[in-house]
Amino acid sequence: MQEETEFVGGVNHVVRHDDTVTRPAGPWTPSVHRLLDHLRAQGFTGAPRALGISEDGNEETVSYIDGEVGHYPLPAHARSDDALRAAARLLRGLHDAAADFPHRPDDVWMLPSREPVEVVCHGDAATYNCVFRNGLPVAFIDFDTAHPGPRLWDASYTAYRFVPLHAPGADEGTLPLPEQARRLRLFADAYGLSAEHRALLPATVAERLTALVDFMTTRAAAGNLAFARHLADGHHRRYLADAEYITAHADQLAD
Repeated sequence: MQEETEFVGGVNHVVRHDDTVTRPAGPWTPSVHRLLDHLRAQGFTGAPRALGISEDGNEETVSYIDGEVGHYPLPAHARSDDALRAAARLLRGLHDAAADFPHRPDDVWMLPSREPVEVVCHGDAATYNCVFRNGLPVAFIDFDTAHPGPRLWDASYTAYRFVPLHAPGADEGTLPLPEQARRLRLFADAYGLSAEHRALLPATVAERLTALVDFMTTRAAAGNLAFARHLADGHHRRYLADAEYITAHADQLAD
């Protein structure tokens, strides 16, 4: 007898059948599956395996990764220093494996490419798209937002979510500024960010959050009900408040 589990949340309807997961597909899914195949060929195991796309192109199937996803409110282990460092190393491994991905002229991505193209970014490598085992991140899931871009562009959002870099009063929880700076340093050390990228990291986080709000607004205007709901719930106001907070304290965070 197959075990079937329905996952409800985020922007997709997802169903697990034993060791596989069925998700809605989009025009970008063939490119994403090529990326997942490439990551696997490079020896990177921190991502699902691509298993196929339905004949009508409406559904994709990927492998199920056993563990706990870091949904809010986050458990204590997801906020530990060890988990933060492991997330940074996992993202670095993904980027290193994706650095020589063979791009094609007919590739389609949900998000636009950003220059300089150094890797294929995950695009949403956050706690809620991370599988934890024994308290540590072991894989990222939901690669719909993958797109070519700079390492720092991707790392900035992962740092934002895992440090976290929320302004005071955030529902997701926040930390005093000195603690945010300390944990941001741990993330940068574990990923191996250069001195130049460390200096640019706070400003890039703020830019990344502003771009996220623009994306949400565009998708909602195009009729996407999930993003329209996110706007109605005020998610964009949180991102903009966090971007303003990070910009105001960029010097302390970059120190």
